[in-house]
Amino acid sequence: AVVSTQSTGTIDYTRSRARFVFIMPSQDADLAKGKKLFVQRCAQCHYVEANHPHKTGPNLHGLFGRKTGQQPGFDYTAANKNKNIVWGEETLFEYLKDPKKYIPGTKMIFAGLKKEKERIDLIAYLKEATK
Repeated sequence: AVVSTQSTGTIDYTRSRARFVFIMPSQDADLAKGKKLFVQRCAQCHYVEANHPHKTGPNLHGLFGRKTGQQPGFDYTAANKNKNIVWGEETLFEYLKDPKKYIPGTKMIFAGLKKEKERIDLIAYLKEATK
């Protein structure tokens, strides 16, 4: 099934690969690689499943379509609360490249993913895992 995203692209979830048309038309997102990246780089600070507590970082369940700094029960910095953007594929693509540059003052210590393909894979995984 092909589903519309909140941005201008579509994602095809009929296979284990998703197409991110809005970011890089020639890039296929690999959900398995995205999950592996999440486990290696993100899971120590974040859950993606519903009904799990926050860790060092907020639980990411329901991330897409939510404004920055708005997950109930997590103590965000003023920088995150005041950024006032909505999380989607495009905002995450920029944020995950360099979180401290995108939101100066964030307490997230993650250095970022410089490789575009890694960000595309991770975002595809997050899109599915945080529903």
